[in-house]
Amino acid sequence: MKVSTNREFLYPPLQIIFMAEYFEAIKTVLKKHSIEIGHRISVEKDGEIYEGILMPNTGDPDVLVIKLDNGYNVGLAVDNVRIKKIDAIKPKALTTKKKETIKFDRSKPLVCLITTGGTITSKVDYNTGGVISLMTAEEFVKKTPEIANIANIEIVQPFTKMSEDMEPADWASLSQEIAKQLNRGAVGAIVAHGTDTLHYTAAALSFMLETSKPVILVGAQRSSDRGSTDSAMNLICAVHLAVSDIAEVGTCMHATMNDDYCLFIRGTKVRKMHASRRDAFRPINDLPLAKVYPTGNIEVLNENYKKRENKKAEADAKFEEKIALQKIYPGSDPEILEYLASKYKGIVLEATGFGHIPTASKKSWIPAIKKVSARIPVVVATQTIYGRVNTNVYTNLRILFSETNAIPAEDMHPETAFVKLGFVLGHTKKLEEVRKLMLTNLAGEISSREGDAFLI
Repeated sequence: MKVSTNREFLYPPLQIIFMAEYFEAIKTVLKKHSIEIGHRISVEKDGEIYEGILMPNTGDPDVLVIKLDNGYNVGLAVDNVRIKKIDAIKPKALTTKKKETIKFDRSKPLVCLITTGGTITSKVDYNTGGVISLMTAEEFVKKTPEIANIANIEIVQPFTKMSEDMEPADWASLSQEIAKQLNRGAVGAIVAHGTDTLHYTAAALSFMLETSKPVILVGAQRSSDRGSTDSAMNLICAVHLAVSDIAEVGTCMHATMNDDYCLFIRGTKVRKMHASRRDAFRPINDLPLAKVYPTGNIEVLNENYKKRENKKAEADAKFEEKIALQKIYPGSDPEILEYLASKYKGIVLEATGFGHIPTASKKSWIPAIKKVSARIPVVVATQTIYGRVNTNVYTNLRILFSETNAIPAEDMHPETAFVKLGFVLGHTKKLEEVRKLMLTNLAGEISSREGDAFLI
């Protein structure tokens, strides 16, 4: 008989919470053995034994869900099975939040680790069966003891949020906290952050921070309690970067689906390009700054980077939140532009191709853009993500940029253009000054020419 505690199939990790009770047949079996959600059980079925934590029903109420020791879930029909309770005590995650004490070598370089939540600090919530940010900062660090050999880590946890709940005010708070920590002696700062909006925060900190020390944003696509988690290697590589001489704001995430190395990508040139792959973060219109190996080897790929200096860090967190990001699509009605202009101080349009908007169609956007861009800035980015807005190739583009005050976003992807517009408007509302700043390379967001970085 084979005992299976490390199977990675049948059920994907739970990311969606769908709460419903198990069918009566399963509830009867569980009641018979005094088993409750969160108990450790073994289930013998078809010659194999599955051991793990009993999860709530998160899908088919006729299938028993067990979280295996590797972090994956397995679903089992309860016909012809033998069920036994192994441990009647619910997991500590439900009942205690004991603070772990971690010892670091104070003689090593000081690195500040700022944790904000997200998948990288998440684990399963046995009350719901979903993944949630439950880990304390200390517990998270304890899972990667290797970092104690690299640096003296001090942990700061200003707030805990999943990244989809992040707001511009959080970017401001982070920039101020990072500057504070760097000025009090940290040689670098790491921000542990959820991945969904990691590239927004990376862009925001790139504009808000003036620093000559490394600032690395790190996340995870798989929660830290799963066997396939990418959190440990991402964090280890981030710590190596934090003590390096690459004084840039950027992201450090898996470069491949395997545990080969991470890519350090400039914060204004990175974007999440896949919902779940471990190598989801890719450079846009630029080369990565470096490959970073968990052994500590750093292979520079882009020589155009700022080097470490002993200068004071400064946070400039002024940001205009009343900005909008609007996608152009076939048949889109320019009336939406008039509405947005009545509510917002600036608009970024995700245009097609080189920056096209409906021009000669029945619903031409030209009159609306002409009217609106005379009052507030209208920035045109390309929804192709890669490439740049070109004002000269097609007649419709020439009409757009000659007859209106629209501002081309050059080779910024839409999210970076959006964040930059908010930053610029936080400092000036004068249209000519906004145009000038949007067309000025402030934090590596504009490349003089397109690099060979497509789908790297």
